[in-house]
Amino acid sequence: KLVYNKLLHTTAEFDRTMDENPAIALSFRDQFIPSMNYTYTYDNTFGPRQNKRIFWQNSITSAGNLLYGAMELFGKRGAKYLFGNQFSQFIKGVSEIRYSFKTGRKSWLVTRLLIGAGYAYGNSKVMPYSEQFYIGGANSIRAFTVRSIGPGSYRPEDKQYGYLDETGDVKLEANVEYRFPILGDLYGAAFLDAGNVWLLREQKNEEGENIRPGGLLTLRNFAKSIALGTGVGLRYDLTFLVIRLDLGIALHDPYDTGKK
Repeated sequence: KLVYNKLLHTTAEFDRTMDENPAIALSFRDQFIPSMNYTYTYDNTFGPRQNKRIFWQNSITSAGNLLYGAMELFGKRGAKYLFGNQFSQFIKGVSEIRYSFKTGRKSWLVTRLLIGAGYAYGNSKVMPYSEQFYIGGANSIRAFTVRSIGPGSYRPEDKQYGYLDETGDVKLEANVEYRFPILGDLYGAAFLDAGNVWLLREQKNEEGENIRPGGLLTLRNFAKSIALGTGVGLRYDLTFLVIRLDLGIALHDPYDTGKK
């Protein structure tokens, strides 16, 4: 796959945010992303009589390595460019497993675990913004909106455009949900979600100040930086489509809220 990222237009607010965050600015630069991806999927969820269902998907993406190696072989040293733009070089892996089993005639306990990591090197200092991880939202930790938490315990001061900073190199996400029948094709659900994203490198500005404090993945801050949410929901099963309504409630924010 060959992707070309180019910013066609920016606003003054966007430019100011990029000036204040050089690492984010690097990930938004005009660049080529020549990549290869391999995905393996195991799925035994087909069939109404399945009492235990497993879905397991693993993918690995390698970007820029063949091109970098070829240029090195032909004597090209230093930063390398393709059609006048520096191309990205990184490796990224994602593994997701879902395990469901029946607890009654029409009730299920559904579990899910996702682990992902990406690392830029060689021709790149950071991964392209489109390849970075984020968390939150209806299909993630439902007590938090998309890009409202992370990386780690970092919380941006800019409330309007701070979501641009809330991405990371590592992602951990776990969900447990109990689904039970209410009436006919209408089901209820109770769930517990946990996870966050983190950085693999500290990101500093020109003055040497850490621009996203608390975002680095360390054993010391790992447990406290896990966001935790619970909630309840409704499911209406149309066979070919499930209509879902969820209410998420935060139990633990990864950043300091001033409350215990």
